[in-house]
Amino acid sequence: MQSLQPIRSVLWALLALAGAVVARADAPPAPVTVSYGSLVFTPCTLSQAGQAQTVPARCATLRVAEDRSSANGRKIELAIAWVPSTAKSPARDPVVLLAGGPGQSALEAFPTVYPAFREILRHRHVLLVDQRGVGKSNPLECPATLNDEALQLLDTAGVDEARRLTAACLQELGPNVDIRAYTTSAYIADLEDVRRALGVAQFNLVGASYGTRVGLEYLRRHPASIRTVVLDSIVPPSLALGNEHAKNLEAAVAAQFARCTADAECTKHFGSPRARLDGLLQRLHEQPRKVTYRDPLTNELREDEFTAVSLASVVRFYSYAPQLFGMLPMLLAEAANGQFENLMAQSRMMEQLIGEQINVPLQLSVMCAEDAPGMRVDPADAGTILGTEFVDYTLAQCAVWPRGPMPKDFHDAVKSDKPVLLLSGELDPVTPPRYGAEVQRTLSNSRHFVLRGQGHSVMGVGCAPRLVAEFIAAADAKALDGKCLDQLQYSPPFGGSYGWDP
Repeated sequence: MQSLQPIRSVLWALLALAGAVVARADAPPAPVTVSYGSLVFTPCTLSQAGQAQTVPARCATLRVAEDRSSANGRKIELAIAWVPSTAKSPARDPVVLLAGGPGQSALEAFPTVYPAFREILRHRHVLLVDQRGVGKSNPLECPATLNDEALQLLDTAGVDEARRLTAACLQELGPNVDIRAYTTSAYIADLEDVRRALGVAQFNLVGASYGTRVGLEYLRRHPASIRTVVLDSIVPPSLALGNEHAKNLEAAVAAQFARCTADAECTKHFGSPRARLDGLLQRLHEQPRKVTYRDPLTNELREDEFTAVSLASVVRFYSYAPQLFGMLPMLLAEAANGQFENLMAQSRMMEQLIGEQINVPLQLSVMCAEDAPGMRVDPADAGTILGTEFVDYTLAQCAVWPRGPMPKDFHDAVKSDKPVLLLSGELDPVTPPRYGAEVQRTLSNSRHFVLRGQGHSVMGVGCAPRLVAEFIAAADAKALDGKCLDQLQYSPPFGGSYGWDP
């Protein structure tokens, strides 16, 4: 299929001959360009490191001021991708994907979620704009400081080391980058500039996780620029990200482990997964374990240290997807018997894949400006899987990271009568359904679906893609028939190395 992608890009370009550039016969063919508003797009391919999926698209850039209070200052370039609709006459209001994180590239994330947008693309273009500081939008990078080894150390070091590495990254970025200019508010202003440059009257926003914060804040600041909003795994404006991570994870883990406790075969084979988890965390706090294993991505033989933080990370990220969480009772039982190889391999895989998807400096710029002022260490979290480390480390890092401006009403509820569709996973460990219920209270023209047995980021599950497409087409959430979501089932725990029992 990959060999067809350049052909498709050229065919799409030929549909808009008015904007095409014809190459001289005696010169190498130049990339075919297509205009969208005042921007000129060229064929490109969207991809993500470590993922096989690719999507043909058109790409462009837009120059904006880094410091929006100084129009004559330094300029940066925003990376924009346009995934054309398959319709002969697409609707004039495109869909804009707002990626998660903070720190995830929309252009890189799209190939993974592309199946959830197929129905949307039958009627509308999809636009992607990398948030400033991420992907190809003037990325904030300090590779000498935050290399793979340092990022692994950052997860296990004390707060003093976290503070030192953060200061070193800041120094590596240098004085020419204004870290304070990389916030959600600046991103929203960038999106408005993109809308104007494209000549589009209104956007349809689709935000996931942190992207829901962006969508809500865009709705607050520029309601006339928005036709519909889809919020998947909702971050309420009142939330300081991180304050409730430990409590939310505990609730999700308890609910998912209950699936094993209620299953006679799971209990027979693996006992109490929570008791095993608590026992392993205690042992690893006292003495980390050296483990020899095969790297899951390269198959090379490695020896690494498996720590309590490593185990907590596996539990946390597997809880995002209940289908994966079903493996944990088996993996914990293996580790309790001294077999850590599979758990170590899972830890290594997540460390590599997730580390490549999140831009840490941008995440700090957002969280230090918008979340750190409201973050508090709760002593009650000390005995949880995550403990207080997330808040401790974030506050330590933000003590040295420059803090950008935040509007006074940034954490106030967003009030609107625009059509809004909210989606939550029943077992979401980071943005539970009560967050969606909180946000819905001030959105008078909204509908909230809670997807049974699902975790974080649920737009691609079951019939949700069709419901989202129908909502965007009609701009009416209350008219949706959500009975198809009743077919969703809980994922059973693994019965062994070959997955679920029949």
